[in-house]
Order: sequence, then C-alpha cells, then structure tokens
Amino acid sequence: MVTTPPAPWAPATRQGGDALPWTRNDGLVAVGAGVMDLVSFTFASHAEQGEVPVAGCLLVMAAALPLLARRRAPVPVLAAVLVLGLVMNLTVPTPQHFGAAVVVALYTVVRLTGTPVAVASAVGAVVALVNWTKWPRLSLMEVVANVLAAVVVIIAAAVMNRWQRDIAANRRMLADRAVAAERRRIARELHDIVAHHITTMQLMAGGARANLARDPEVARQALVELEGSGRMALHEMRQLLDVLRAGDEAEDEPTAPQPGIADLERIVAESCRAGLPTALDVRGSERPLPPSVGLTVFRIVQESLTNARKYAGEARARVRLVYEPDGVVVEVRDDGVGADPGLARGSTASGSGYGLVGMRERAALHGGTFEAGPLDEAGFRVTARLPLTADEGAPR
Repeated sequence: MVTTPPAPWAPATRQGGDALPWTRNDGLVAVGAGVMDLVSFTFASHAEQGEVPVAGCLLVMAAALPLLARRRAPVPVLAAVLVLGLVMNLTVPTPQHFGAAVVVALYTVVRLTGTPVAVASAVGAVVALVNWTKWPRLSLMEVVANVLAAVVVIIAAAVMNRWQRDIAANRRMLADRAVAAERRRIARELHDIVAHHITTMQLMAGGARANLARDPEVARQALVELEGSGRMALHEMRQLLDVLRAGDEAEDEPTAPQPGIADLERIVAESCRAGLPTALDVRGSERPLPPSVGLTVFRIVQESLTNARKYAGEARARVRLVYEPDGVVVEVRDDGVGADPGLARGSTASGSGYGLVGMRERAALHGGTFEAGPLDEAGFRVTARLPLTADEGAPR
C-alpha cells in the first residue's frame, strides 16, 4: 500500500489518532522563538540590572506559547503576544522590543490576512511594544526602531507571498504544458491508429468486393479480417479516449445524444416560451445531414437565439434553413434594436464576443463561411453556409 506523507501545515496526530491543534513545525517555531527571546532577555537584564528576574523569564516563555496556534488564529495570537509584551514592559525593568515571538506572530498575520488587517496589526505592535513607563522622557529612537522592525517584517512577508504565488503559477503552467503535450502525443497516436486501421479496412473491403463473385472463400476471409481490424481499432481508440478523459469529472447521468437538425423545432419553441417570438422556415429538399454538420447548425441557431433574447429587446426572430445541392445555409435574424445596436452582439467595442467567435470557428471547421452584423433598418443577422461533399449532399 502506498501512503501519502502529511502536508507540512497539516495538524499533527497523537498516538490515539486525535488531531493536535498545531503542527510539528509550529511547535518547533514556538520553542525556537521562546529560546531566542529568553537568551536575549537574559543577556540584556544581566548587562543593565546585574541580575535576571524570574518573572521576566516566565513572561518571555509565556509569550511564545500562543505561536502554537498562529496558523489557525493569527490575529488573536498576535494580540496575546503583544499583551504579554506590554505586561512585561510595565512590570520588568528591562524593556522588551520586537522579539522573535512578535516577529513570528506579525509575519504570520501579514502572510495569512489582507492588507488592512496587516497594517493595523503592525501599528498595534509598534504602539504596544513602546516602553510607556518612560513617558514623557520617551526616546524617539525607540519608536523609530519599532517602526523599522515592523516595516521589515511586512516587507519580508509580502516578498514571501509574491514568491509563493509565482511558484504556484509556474507549477500550474508547467502542469498545463505537460497535460497539453501528453494530449498532443495521444492525439498523434490516435491519428496513427485510425489511419492504419482504416487503410487496412479499405484494402480488405476492396479485396472482398473484387473476389466476391469468383472466390467467395477469399472474400469471406477478407471480411473476417476486416471485422477483426475494426474491432481492434475501436478497442485502441477507447483506450486512448479513456486516458484523455481521466482528468474529467465523472458524469452522474448517461450522456445524451448530440442535438442536430431534428432539434431545431424544439429550440425554436423554447425561444418562444422564453419571450422571443421565433419562426422556423425550412426550404429546399430536406435530407439527412452528417451528425457534425447538424450539430454545428444547431449550435449556431442556439447561440444566435440566446444573443437575441439578451440584447434585442422587444423583437421577433426568424430561423431559416436552406438545403442546397452542395451545402446547407442557416440564417438567424431579429428585428430588435436593443440597448446598444451593433455593439452588444459581440463586437470588440462591447462585450467579449466569444459567442460569435465560437460560431465562426464551428463554420470554419467544416470549410464554411460565417457572417454576422447589424441590419441596415433594424435588428441583427447571423448567416452560415456549410458545404457538403457529393456523397453527403445526395438525397437518401
């Protein structure tokens, strides 16, 4: 079994399995800050007073204890450290300034909170750690030293935040590049598999057709190999598609068939129920279209009617589908004006225009043409022509 090590910021656990309110790193930081402040207080007290007060040592160690919860409650922890520092300044002869506990607490607040909270916390730290017992003989250098210490802590925390954001952005970018490169590789493999098997199937089908009358056994064997090659191609394609879909979310419901030409009446009816009177006009000799072409026609009509409902205001719309011998033309127009005619339908001057870009790309995918723009009198028109090959355009 493969086990995942706990994250550095994850709560530690006791032997019984209950989670501790702090991590091992938090404990090490609290102990280190307490030891540093205790050593500093000991040397300063011995140099100035000739002795080391026990009460001051206890307060120094107590000020480091709240750091155990600094990640969960950074502002209350800083407040507790400052209160103990203020008590020390009022009761112990040797004044305390920005010690290690205050630096760690303020640094954590700046890292984990917003700018207003960070600035207010820094100001509070400067004010609380000033030795007010010397008032009005308070030294200006003592205040300046506290201010400079707070500024240094804020700058260090801000730089660390920026550095971590850059690292996270670079990591995401590298991951996206790796995924894109892998998908391109799989796409090439999929193309090679499909091309190989389809070529083989085409040759087998041709051989079976050529020998069907004079040698049925050879034709039967070719058809058997054709079936096996098709089955193998389908199996390999499914394997590669499963890899491509590995990172997608699982679908809760079965996938519905893709919409097409037959769904135009439904979407027109939905548009009418949504408040946009819409008419459907079909011209030419109706015939089945390739699924991809039918899906493109449906998406263009769907997006155009959605835009009309959003921007046309009080208007009527008409969907026209024309079957031509070598293609199909779909046109969606409305007679509305909208709040800002000519701009709100996706031009770069107003709005993103991603809907029109998507429709244009769908038409270009089939080698077709796409036009969209406001009409001279009033309204907006979207027109797309999708060509069909001789086999696709022939009536069935």
